Amino acid sequence: MHVQKLVFLLFPCLLFFGNLFAQTDTTTPPPVQQPRDTMLAPVHHRMVRSDSAIRADSIARAIRRHRRDSLRRDSLRRDTAARHDTVARHDSAVAPAVVSRPDSSVSATPPPLKEKGPEAIVYWSRVLAVNPYFNFTGKPVQPPFQPHRAHSKDSFFYLLVAILFYFALIRIFFEKYFSNLMTLFFRVSLRQQQIREQVLQTPLPSLLLNILFIITGGLYACFLLYYSRFTSSINFWILYLDCIAGLSIIYLGKFLVLKFCGWVFNISRASDTYIFVVFLVNKMLGIFLLPFLILITFSGPEAREIFITISVVMIFIMLIYRVVAAYRPVRSEIKLTPFYFFLYLCAFEIAPLLLIYKVLLSYLEKV
Repeated sequence: MHVQKLVFLLFPCLLFFGNLFAQTDTTTPPPVQQPRDTMLAPVHHRMVRSDSAIRADSIARAIRRHRRDSLRRDSLRRDTAARHDTVARHDSAVAPAVVSRPDSSVSATPPPLKEKGPEAIVYWSRVLAVNPYFNFTGKPVQPPFQPHRAHSKDSFFYLLVAILFYFALIRIFFEKYFSNLMTLFFRVSLRQQQIREQVLQTPLPSLLLNILFIITGGLYACFLLYYSRFTSSINFWILYLDCIAGLSIIYLGKFLVLKFCGWVFNISRASDTYIFVVFLVNKMLGIFLLPFLILITFSGPEAREIFITISVVMIFIMLIYRVVAAYRPVRSEIKLTPFYFFLYLCAFEIAPLLLIYKVLLSYLEKV
């Protein structure tokens, strides 16, 4: 009875333990889930490696910065030492008398001063004196300078434009007179007497061309004087007016003298012929001087000398032409030998010019 109860109690226990052991032997253990931290381990390892690289780079940069700072400090220290040596040498040269102390070395720079008054002034005077970069206590040097002078040629330009406009008006309104004048001067026609009579019958264009000669001749003489060493300080316009007035007086006086001599010696026809030749050459000279005036005005010093030389040669050629052209008609009117004609030229042509030149030079040397 008791045995049956014991078997009945042990049988369920055996079944339970048998199933338990059978289940553990036949089944495989379930997969173990890894934690998330272990899955991110490679990424974390890479992050740790990048942080270490950054830290190494920053350490390297800090080392390089420290080296640069140390080099800069060394260079500043050397510059300061050299500056102190320079100041000490300058201070010993400027103020050699320094009060020596028994237990202290003499300093190159003055000691700091806290008082105010004459001592401070003396102290800062010494400080300025030992400055190696600025010469505060030296003698001031005045830099060379020249007063600015404007060299504008606008006024010359407008003057030349006005002269050319004046000549153009004469050329347009008196075209026939101008062509007859050119024919007489260059002798391109055999009808010299007839053309001369036509020219003498038109006094207005003759007067206008004589005025043109006075204007251009005065301007040419003014340029010769203005660009010389004598009249560089004289006002140009005053000198121009003086040249015009002088040239007008010369030829007006010559005209009156020749008229008077022709009336006195009863050779009016010969004197009129000579006056006509003289003023004919003057008219052409006033026209031919216009291009030279433009070139002289707007050219440089070297080119100006060349143009002035060429124009002077042209003036001498035209004066010689005037003498040759005047001798033949005057000789046909009166019995005049070449010797007496040469004496006339010396007395009335060459001597007045030399006298004017001499007076002008003496006046300019006084100015």
